[in-house]
Amino acid sequence: MEKQLEKKYEKLVEYLRSLQNVAVAFSGGVDSTFLLHAAKEALGKRLLAVTVVSAFIPEQEVAVAKAWAAEIGVKHKLVEIDVLAIPDIGLNPPDRCYLCKRTLFEHLLQVTEGFSLIEGSNLDDRDDYRPGLRALNELGIKSPLSRLGFTKGEIRELSARYELPTWNKPSFACLASRVPYGETITEDKLRLIEKAETFLLQQGFSQFRVRCHGMLARIEVPEEELGSMMEASMRTKVREAFSKLGFVYTTVDLTGYRTGSLNEALPKQ
Repeated sequence: MEKQLEKKYEKLVEYLRSLQNVAVAFSGGVDSTFLLHAAKEALGKRLLAVTVVSAFIPEQEVAVAKAWAAEIGVKHKLVEIDVLAIPDIGLNPPDRCYLCKRTLFEHLLQVTEGFSLIEGSNLDDRDDYRPGLRALNELGIKSPLSRLGFTKGEIRELSARYELPTWNKPSFACLASRVPYGETITEDKLRLIEKAETFLLQQGFSQFRVRCHGMLARIEVPEEELGSMMEASMRTKVREAFSKLGFVYTTVDLTGYRTGSLNEALPKQ
């Protein structure tokens, strides 16, 4: 199995080398960090990392991306985009991710002219409701990890092998994914969610989401961390902190953390 994974990685490097000049859509997360590592091995200086700066992305994530690109010596460009100015985005329709990805990558294509623009979707991303993938296909954006069949587990395993700092980093999704479809997205609401999740991180929780249902915060943590969350002292700390931030009600989801939980409310396709 280990040799098969190494061969798959070698195919990735070979494929990236064939693109000659590459721009990586780099968020600083597990997938894009691994893809950037492989691209640097394949292309050396014929490489550009581009990171979107927007209201949907916590400042800390942008800072992490900047620091890693600087550490490995990759040319890095920050691209500021006013996502809330995208038509209908604030209304938060079920195809919000499509509208957002379409606009973001159209812009990235302009600022990376002369490079092959690639991004880090993996094979597992096909198993969830991800309308943003349609935008990538329409624009011809390459997704090498998905193309070559890399799963999230394989990406983490290889990231650990190559000592990438993100090998065990919790999965992240844009802050807009914390707001139920149909509920208006505002700058204030996004900052509220960011502050709430920063507080949970400071309490030692590793993987979580704060879903914002109006005045109610629905906290998701992994099943193995539900016990810690439900301790009396922790419940008090979280309730008081969230109340100061502006939430009227705070609740814990008994199902625990899972990606795309807000998609559960959509009609079955």
